Amino acid sequence: MSTKQTATATSEHTVNWKLARSLVEPLYKDQVLHSGEPRLEHADGMADILRCVRDDDELIAAAYLFAVDDCIPDADAWIEKTFGKSVLSMVKDLENLMKVSNRARSGSKEASAAYQSDALRRMLLAMCHDLRVVILRLASRLQTLRWFAKTGAPGAADYGRETLALYAPLANRLGIWQMKWELEDLSLRFTEPKTYAEIAHELDESREQRLEFMQHCVEKIKILLKAHGIEAEVSGRPKHIYSIYKKMVRKHLRFDQLFDIRAMRIIVDTVERCYEVLSIVHENFTVLSKEYDDYIAHPKPNGYQSLHTVVTDPSGRPVEIQIRTRAMHEFAELGVAAHWRYKETGNSNKSKGAEAEDQRVAWLRQLLQWKSDVQPPVKPGLEEDHVYALTPQGRVVELPHGATPIDFAYQVHTELGHRCRGAKVNGAMVPLNTPLQTGQTVEIITAKTGGPSRDWLNPDLGFAVSARTRTKVRQWFNAQTLAEQTQAGRDKLDKELARLGKSAFKLEDLAKRLSYDSVDDLCVAFAKEEFSIKALEQAVQPQDEEPQPEPEVQLSRSQQGSRSNVLVVGVDSLMTQLARCCHPAPPDEIVGFVTRGRGVTIHRMDCPNVKNLAANDHERMIEVSWGNQADAVYPVDIYIVARDRQGLLKDISEVLLREKLNIIGINTVNVKGDAHMRFSIEIHSSGDLTRALTQLREIKGILSARRA
Repeated sequence: MSTKQTATATSEHTVNWKLARSLVEPLYKDQVLHSGEPRLEHADGMADILRCVRDDDELIAAAYLFAVDDCIPDADAWIEKTFGKSVLSMVKDLENLMKVSNRARSGSKEASAAYQSDALRRMLLAMCHDLRVVILRLASRLQTLRWFAKTGAPGAADYGRETLALYAPLANRLGIWQMKWELEDLSLRFTEPKTYAEIAHELDESREQRLEFMQHCVEKIKILLKAHGIEAEVSGRPKHIYSIYKKMVRKHLRFDQLFDIRAMRIIVDTVERCYEVLSIVHENFTVLSKEYDDYIAHPKPNGYQSLHTVVTDPSGRPVEIQIRTRAMHEFAELGVAAHWRYKETGNSNKSKGAEAEDQRVAWLRQLLQWKSDVQPPVKPGLEEDHVYALTPQGRVVELPHGATPIDFAYQVHTELGHRCRGAKVNGAMVPLNTPLQTGQTVEIITAKTGGPSRDWLNPDLGFAVSARTRTKVRQWFNAQTLAEQTQAGRDKLDKELARLGKSAFKLEDLAKRLSYDSVDDLCVAFAKEEFSIKALEQAVQPQDEEPQPEPEVQLSRSQQGSRSNVLVVGVDSLMTQLARCCHPAPPDEIVGFVTRGRGVTIHRMDCPNVKNLAANDHERMIEVSWGNQADAVYPVDIYIVARDRQGLLKDISEVLLREKLNIIGINTVNVKGDAHMRFSIEIHSSGDLTRALTQLREIKGILSARRA
């Protein structure tokens, strides 16, 4: 044995829980916990519970030392010197868990909401460096509930609700079944006393009588199986009150409709034996056929396998029997993550985060089987990638590893992040780029006005770790820029309308005529000069039923056959023509308008004129679709604003030539040194247009290029 190993063994042998109790007895005298329970009585109760779970001197010593920090100065050094680092670590972790639990329980209703429970469980696991700390916390809570049951002290309901939301599921995940059942039954007794009493009354036998009944059934099954030469493990237990309650609620059943108040389990070696045992049971008992489930042939989504059947004894009392192999039993009972989730929520769907948590918990459960004198190695790949912080109201906030108070603020609420100016962590002011740790309470200090700083987007400064935070900050600055552009465009638009004598013209109507979704979009586009003064002048002029804001463009010969490229639903051989106001092209969504004497005019669905036509002549709107588009071309107008220079038209023409787009019309106007150009081109699809516009925007001097 190495020197280090000898020292470790010696240190462990010196841990004496009896010494721990004798030392704390005078310290805990006349002291009570937050619940009102005497501290020494609480410690003794914890120790008794822990002995039933794990015979570990260090664990029991830590149970007695849980509150020493409140009693003597420099308690950490004293505990380490007397009992070792391992005990000190458990005591400190348990202390932190209790503080977090008290803050969450005393906080707002939001903190105890159902969606917070799972986050709080994950936080508790993340705070523990040793699984034994979780066992300590569960034992502490169970002792508190036992004390409430014994004394009838007020306040038990709050502890019961917290236990059902947090500690009972945690015990379930760790496989400490007996502790879980007692936590649930006691919690139900405090939270739903009337329901608890009713179910207890319905169970018209005492627990001893029910156990006697189950023992009788177990012996009968054993005799039957032995007679057929089958070796099996047969066990049984009555259902706990909370399990009965949950099933009644989940399935909306009365007590007399339940068939599994008593349950029995038969474990054999092979699948073949499972079905053989099932046959024997059905031959010797009255079977409730509707209560038979074959989860071996058809496993549950989480992988659970077993045979379930319900039979009755001669007196008519139902008994649920589960038959499975040893491998199936190990899967169902020994900590498989999918089974824990199924038992808690009935949901087998798991996110990536849930799978990671399940992996961690599965590893932690394995530590229960390790001897206390063995230090388990660090499991690779299980480093925490999240931290869990608390709001002052006790709400748990899940954050990525390395998150800062700014990340915390944005996770709570976007507006809180925008107005964040400072932060307190556990009551102390800290810089906004301080990395947070699991279990810390964070208070955000805000300003009434203002917004985020651009420094928050600098990765070298470390203010924002979360991608969500950076996105929210960028959105805020983009919104500010957009607001400035909107106001500038509105001011410019008001001036132009005043110059044209159209100050009374509604901007909403103008936006519709120019194919913009809103007035704000119109103002931004005008600020960016995406449409010309001439287009504005045309848009404010009175329009007829079939408006033509532009002179008709002479189309190439290829366009003349376009009538065959649009199909009118339900009508054959109907003349069609593409509207010159919006120039539709595949794959634009289109609609047809039946004109007087000119066939059907095809408009884009978002054409502003369509809305006016539909409002006045709805019955003349018909459904159309694109037909054979293989060799068809479609006229489209593009609008370009650029700094006027020599060679500009040549550069634009070269791009269109390179994309093999035929130019069928050009209109150019010079406005204050800028060239406002409208090109009418022929395209095969909108993809041609997209590629052309992308290349046009890269030409020197081009300010904007868009489809008109």
